[in-house]
Amino acid sequence: MLKRLFAITLLFVLIGCSEEKPKEQVADLQLRQVSFSELKGFEDDNLAQAMGAFLRSCDVISKGNGEFLGNSQIKINRQDYLAACAKAQTLAAADFKSFLVANFIPYQVVYKGTSQGKFTSYYEAEINASHVKDNVYQYPIYGLPYDLIEVNLRDFDVSLPAKKIIGRKEGNRLVPYYTRSEIHRQGINAPVILWSDSAVDIFVMQIQGSAVAKLPDGARLRVAFAGSNGRQFKGIGSILLAKGLISSGQASMINIKKWLKSNPEEALANMNENDRYIFHKLGSPEGPIGAMGVPLTAGRSLAVDTSFVPLGAVLWLETTQPGGQPLNRLVVAQDIGSAIKGAIRGDYFWGSGGDDILALAGSMNSQGSYFVLLPKHIGD
Repeated sequence: MLKRLFAITLLFVLIGCSEEKPKEQVADLQLRQVSFSELKGFEDDNLAQAMGAFLRSCDVISKGNGEFLGNSQIKINRQDYLAACAKAQTLAAADFKSFLVANFIPYQVVYKGTSQGKFTSYYEAEINASHVKDNVYQYPIYGLPYDLIEVNLRDFDVSLPAKKIIGRKEGNRLVPYYTRSEIHRQGINAPVILWSDSAVDIFVMQIQGSAVAKLPDGARLRVAFAGSNGRQFKGIGSILLAKGLISSGQASMINIKKWLKSNPEEALANMNENDRYIFHKLGSPEGPIGAMGVPLTAGRSLAVDTSFVPLGAVLWLETTQPGGQPLNRLVVAQDIGSAIKGAIRGDYFWGSGGDDILALAGSMNSQGSYFVLLPKHIGD
């Protein structure tokens, strides 16, 4: 099929006003129109599972303003998106596929001449916890410290970058907040929202950002990200690899977790080399909340770089799972991540679970591509 190549800088193409091709210069980021029949596995995907994620995005976008979603390089017209949302409000789940075909056009994302990028994944961990400290549950899960201070430089001088600084008061000075090692050694002035039976599980939860806490009586609570100490992050995998404590072929998160639990004395010292510390709060019972402000949907939410892809964008993902099985499915951009940088870069959300899900999430590092589904122009 003849494909049309569009420069992303020609915004009128994306909102259905023209189909003129660029005359001379070609932008680094381009969108190449394709048909739904060219999307691998589109006919086999259970698209009804993605409908809830789409409608959650609609709720957020309806409360926004501006001509486009966010300030991303890929421009999605807000009113066109909301027109599609309105049609979906009373839609039966079984009709979601025909709705997508009728109201969206897929475009392959191409950056500097390639459609290939890197796709990793994450999950919501499970952790054993209690409201009460005892001989089993003795490791604190801290909420935001009472003495933590957050400052935005631009609040003091508009000419400064909008940079967030986190610290604490020491005399009349603002100094960096305590490191992980200092927090473990001396404790901090912070509420303890729960107590866990494993320092390693807390550490893994901090890397993932959130977890499901299983209480002794069988109840389950969600523990969500509340903030950090503002210190530099250092990956535990790189720490162990540099010391030869694990081999490069064994550096998946599930193997790292096993090593930490098998070597408790060494584990604490090595975990403390990562100065970054995450504080938590009790979260939404519906699920972990992504950067878009909606609960993430297992297998249907993707973290993206919003410099390129706006939150709320509907995407067709084509990549592979650990082990090489195809992972072709409809996802919605609903989260971000500090390591998720690039035009063709994504972090796939597996959902909640134990070590079985960690084995997938912690070892996925796949090449792949994605297609952004742009809503058809209202006037078409």
